[in-house]
Amino acid sequence: MTQVLAARAGQVTPEMEAVAAQENIEVEIIRAGVAAGTIVIPKNKKRKPINPCGIGQGLRIKVNALIGTSSDRDDLEMEKRKLLIAQNAGCDTFMDLSTGGDIDGMRQLTLSTVSVPVGGVPVYQAGIEAIEKRGSIVAMQADDIFAAVEKQAAAGIDFMAIHSALNFDVLKPLQARGRVADIVSRGGAFLTGWMLHNQKENPLYEQFDRLLAMLREYDVTLSLGDAIRPGAVADSLDEAQLRGLAVAGELVGRAREAGVQVMVEGPGHVPMHHVESTMVLQKRLCNDAPYFVLGTLATDVAPGYDHITSAIGGALAGAAGVDFICYVTPAEHLGLPTEEDVKEGVIAARIAAHAADIANGNKQALERDLQMAKARVALDVDKQISLSVDPEKSRQALAGEKGGNHCAVCGPDCAAQVAAKYFGIA
Repeated sequence: MTQVLAARAGQVTPEMEAVAAQENIEVEIIRAGVAAGTIVIPKNKKRKPINPCGIGQGLRIKVNALIGTSSDRDDLEMEKRKLLIAQNAGCDTFMDLSTGGDIDGMRQLTLSTVSVPVGGVPVYQAGIEAIEKRGSIVAMQADDIFAAVEKQAAAGIDFMAIHSALNFDVLKPLQARGRVADIVSRGGAFLTGWMLHNQKENPLYEQFDRLLAMLREYDVTLSLGDAIRPGAVADSLDEAQLRGLAVAGELVGRAREAGVQVMVEGPGHVPMHHVESTMVLQKRLCNDAPYFVLGTLATDVAPGYDHITSAIGGALAGAAGVDFICYVTPAEHLGLPTEEDVKEGVIAARIAAHAADIANGNKQALERDLQMAKARVALDVDKQISLSVDPEKSRQALAGEKGGNHCAVCGPDCAAQVAAKYFGIA
């Protein structure tokens, strides 16, 4: 029985109990959310026990990190180091985006290395294998895509980005009027090229029931990939994006009816004044399904600093209803991320998520900030380090202050300490 079917039958699973404990809320809230589809718990039946996480309404906003090999860089040892760095930095999930080298080996490495949910993108593997076996992506067969879904599900992947919310109707505005950045989703580009070349409908849309049956067998959470997401702020909330979102809403309903957990992926590049509208539209059209965004990136002009532009947009998105943020590293738009890029991406996304959690009144987030403020007034260095979003960096900066009664910034005239004496709290 899948998580959602168990929840609808009134049953509480070990994963629901674990999520309730993490969130410090009643397990019945988790069960009811999973039953209604406003919360998902990605956990493949085939996967060994992991640290599950709940994604959705009323929960702490989660952070996803990206990993994977490519035709330009196929270094499994480096990717393993990135996995451990990102997990230690506090990411809640991973997605394997491998498009080259030993794709199956990279997936197995990820699943065996980390203790959190892992996602995959089957159409990437299907497309790359079509190039190798058939000569091009457009020579790919529908059965190739579903074979990749089956392979990844059987391997233990917990959630999958699948670009079903793409059909010829969604593509019409692009063909008629175009947009600045056209299609920036790799999966969306693979499928669009295939559709236009073969003049056939997207198999992941046309054969959606077949897909749902596969996912239900393994209890894989469906993450409806945003094939048409805007890749420039100038394209935000255009007709193509809105058509794709409407199709996603239709598919959310069908997935829920089939007993498959489902969330929806979104943009992308979104100027700040569009963020709230984007979130409200998604929640309305997709009946409050959990929303998973890349960023969102608030501007296009910051290559090398896109972890910052995405944190700005991500914080606004989280405060407006986003449930799940995919990190963006400083290497976005420049190249493949280094190990340090991966850490900076996770930390920036976690800051955005935490800031949004505070805005949303999350009790755990509010308490953590309160305890940090008290630790600063009390000059409790150890507690400041433990509460920090990056304890390692805080330890390096604060370790020299342990045992002293002031920090290097203010010296003996610490503003917080001086005021505390007069207010009787020091």
